[in-house]
Amino acid sequence: MKIVRIIARLNVGGPARHVVWLTGGLPSPEFESVLIAGTVPDGEEDMSYFAAENGVKPVYIPELSRELSPKDLVSLFKIYRVLRRERPDVVHTHTAKAGTVGRVAAFLYRWATWDTLIGRPRQLTVIHTFHGHVFHSYYGSLKTSVFLTIERLLARFATDRIITISEQQYSEIHERFGVGRTSQFRIVPLGIDLTVFGRDSGQRQAFRDSIGAGDDDIVVGFVGRLTEIKNLSLLLRVAEKVKVRSNQSPNIRFFLVGDGNLREQLESEAAALIADGTVTFLGHQHDIGDVLSGMDIIALTSRNEGTPLSLIEGMAAGLPFISTAVGGVVDLAGDQVERHDGFRVCERGVLVDADNVDSFTDGLIYLAKNEKLRERLSNAGREYIASNYSRERLVDDIASLYRDLGNDPRR
Repeated sequence: MKIVRIIARLNVGGPARHVVWLTGGLPSPEFESVLIAGTVPDGEEDMSYFAAENGVKPVYIPELSRELSPKDLVSLFKIYRVLRRERPDVVHTHTAKAGTVGRVAAFLYRWATWDTLIGRPRQLTVIHTFHGHVFHSYYGSLKTSVFLTIERLLARFATDRIITISEQQYSEIHERFGVGRTSQFRIVPLGIDLTVFGRDSGQRQAFRDSIGAGDDDIVVGFVGRLTEIKNLSLLLRVAEKVKVRSNQSPNIRFFLVGDGNLREQLESEAAALIADGTVTFLGHQHDIGDVLSGMDIIALTSRNEGTPLSLIEGMAAGLPFISTAVGGVVDLAGDQVERHDGFRVCERGVLVDADNVDSFTDGLIYLAKNEKLRERLSNAGREYIASNYSRERLVDDIASLYRDLGNDPRR
């Protein structure tokens, strides 16, 4: 079975790892995979090295990028040309931009043949995976409405299956925003390489020494892109409030791991709010297992998420998390166990409402002061991720989906 997989860019984040693992991991010779990728814009870290490390050689299309551009027509033509050359059985697109351009190219490839005139278009299955969505918190109402209309049309006319990565994401995309038919959807959670997240005491101490963290410091980490949707100004305001209330809490320090277009702005904002080193920017780190081993809590302040890889990796490393209750984060946290004013403790994490500085601060201090709670969340989170989010399970799930679609004449 020939698979052509398409993603807009191999930038730092979960989707890039996801497509590389699937491209390189599907069992051969049953499956043959080709990965098409666009360019990583300035201000974002390029993960092409990760593809090379996993033996994946993408077909790069320079005109395919995140932003809308007249070059999209060029990328559409080039993807169509690759499809003509590769003659795939499955076209599988990932993320919004690649999902649009890739599915239009697949639509043309399927139908732009003389055999269509006698009712025999090319046999092709088209799948799209939502790693997140842009239906709120990204753009204004008009632009969001345009994108939502496009997604509804693509789902109706150019997509056989739609994959979401959590129950919560399915609920938002299909039930709240009305994209696709119920029968089109499959829920396939993310997968990660669990072998890099052992809690080695020497590894932990080495990282903490490198960042100057004392034994009694509570190290709170954010891992991800420094972009608007992550709402990191909220985390900086939380750090300011924690500092003001330092007599009521342990010594909490904040470390932001990652890079992005807002880094310079956020560094200036942090310096204006807190000038004593409470917040440190570490930039992009390749050895994420080492980084997470030295942290005590992982934090996420996003306004919108699919299922964030940073929390999955943090849980695999045994870190309790505190996060805004958005997207698939709700599924990661599990059922509510305790309800407090402004935040709630769940089976595997602490949730707060989006964009609420006081609630996030209260929840973070509560978690930092409660060692038994941190230990309970750590154990529950690690066990949950090991059971549900392995890379092997991801590859098996997708391979099974492809097989089922290949055997289903209705697709």
